[in-house]
Formats: sequence, structure tokens, C-alpha cells
Amino acid sequence: MKKIKLVQIDGKLPNLALMKMSSYFKSLGHKVTFTRSVNHLMFEDDYDEVYGSSIFLFSKNRIEKLKSNYPEAIIGGTGTDDWTKCIGDYIDLSWNKLDYSLYPEYKFSIGFTQRGCRLKCKFCVVPIKEGKNKSDQTINEIWRGKPYPKKIHLLDNDFFGQPQQDWEYKINEIKEGNFKVCFNQGINIRLIDDVVAKNLSEIDYRDDSFKNKRIYTAWDNIGDEKRFFKGVETLTKYGIKTNHIMAYMLIGYDKRETWERIWYRFNKMVDVGILPYPMVYDPLQNKRDLKLFQRYVIRGDYRHKNYDEYLRHYHNRNINEYNKIMELDFAKKEKAV
Repeated sequence: MKKIKLVQIDGKLPNLALMKMSSYFKSLGHKVTFTRSVNHLMFEDDYDEVYGSSIFLFSKNRIEKLKSNYPEAIIGGTGTDDWTKCIGDYIDLSWNKLDYSLYPEYKFSIGFTQRGCRLKCKFCVVPIKEGKNKSDQTINEIWRGKPYPKKIHLLDNDFFGQPQQDWEYKINEIKEGNFKVCFNQGINIRLIDDVVAKNLSEIDYRDDSFKNKRIYTAWDNIGDEKRFFKGVETLTKYGIKTNHIMAYMLIGYDKRETWERIWYRFNKMVDVGILPYPMVYDPLQNKRDLKLFQRYVIRGDYRHKNYDEYLRHYHNRNINEYNKIMELDFAKKEKAV
């Protein structure tokens, strides 16, 4: 029996690669320990093998910390320098069983109905990593079964990019099984047609908490304006309200980008009721101004204060907090004397 440690370096959602590895290793009789910490804890076991998974490039420091604690650790995922590593190098790639016990509070079901993407966005590794669109699991294969709720969290990057007969079959599964579905990774609004919009309107699409109606999509650059709003128009034609749409807006990637262009996209969406969600492309973690804008939008502060007011409040609050820390520090030193 081996002692194996699995580390989720980043990401809020359950990590499918680690869930597969855990299930596979346990089936062989190995002892598996799962953690989100990259540290080596006092009195912790020595492990025969350590695996880490990272999704985001900004997790470089956490990756290095894990490496320093476990020099022999095998670390993969799109957040690493070598994202081409495949879990198939370490387990049977056909293994599809997931170990949900790693996430006892998570009651939904999660997975892919397809892999790959029709588009080739330069900032995205999906087309390189996964290639052309191909079907994966069905909805009923992803669902954990009773007593778990019929709430499916799909990680598909291009649900409607798989062959039409395949996505139609899965849409029928959703309707006939009364499933609620979250397309968290978004749908390609630039490629939406009447058939897709009609089918979307007939299912119970939800946000990632399954509380609100939500269609996720993206408007990543200003040049896609016409195609983006044509897609929005097609959705609304079939009864999907604009306030059901959340659009990821990539910022910090295009070298020609200006604040004027960022505000243009933001205001155009807000004016029609779409919820913008800025996604900062910041592998080096130095675009603090864009992170402030992201926070301003995601928290919904734009609904009741303009950006200048927000910045003044933010900076004043930080100055006050800094002053309080300095006052406490001074008091401690004075008391020590």
C-alpha cells in the first residue's frame, strides 16, 4: 500500500483530475490524503507520491512552495509551465469514476459532456490542449444519482460545438430528466443561431449556486461587438432575458487596450441589462488598477457609486486601516518600553 498526497493548488470548484486520481488509487488499495494546503504540516506522514494540480498562472508562488516542501512532487494543470502533463501518464486514462468524498460539502454533480473548442483564441490553451470538439459523457453519466439533486455543473468550453446530434441528445436528457444545468465556462455567443437559442430557452439554465437563472458567455475584445450583440439578440428572441446573461470580459490581454475601450464594453453591456464580469489577464500579478476595476464590478458597487467615488473610498479605507495598524504597533512598542 502506498501513501499518496493530492494537492489542489487553486480553484474553488472540485478538481476532476484529482477526483479521478483519488478514486483510481483507492481502488488499488492505496491510502490517499487530499488537501488544499501547499505546506508540509508538523507530524505529517511521509508520502510515497505527491501530486499537485494548478489551473491558474497566478499560482506560481504556491507551486514553488509545494515544490520546496515536496521536491519529487508531480505537478500538472494549465497553471503550470508544463500544462501538457496528462493524468493518463499516472493512472488509467479511461478511468471515469470520481471521488466526491474529497468535497463532502459539494452536493451537485460535475463533469464534461464534450472537450475541445471551435475557436482558437490566442489567450486560451483549450484548442491546443484538447483539440477539435468531441463528445464526452452524457448528462445521466455525469449525474451521481439519488439521493443527490439533479443539478449538473458542466465544465464544457463549447457545449454546442460537439456534433449536433450529440448536444441535442444531451439537451433532451436535461429536459426529460428535469435537470438544472450550469454552463459555468460559458457558451460561444458569437456562434449562436436560432436552433441553439431555442434549445437553451427550453432548459433550466442556472448560475453556479443553482439559485438564479444564468447564461454565461464572453465579450473578450471590442472587435467582436457586432457578433456579440447579434448573439444577444438571438437569445432574447427566444425569451432569454438580458439580465439572465453574464458576460466575462477579458481585460489586460490586448496590447491596444485602453481604459476608454474597457469602459465602452462595460457600459454597453450594463445599458442593456447584461451582467459584466471582468477577467484580468495578469500572469505576473502586477495589474493592480485592473484588479480594482474587477472588484468594483463583481461586487456590484457600480450600481450605487461611480468609479471615482469607489476609488476614493477604497484608498481612504486602506489608509485608515494602515494608520490603525501603525497605532497598534506603536502602542505595543511603547508598552514594552
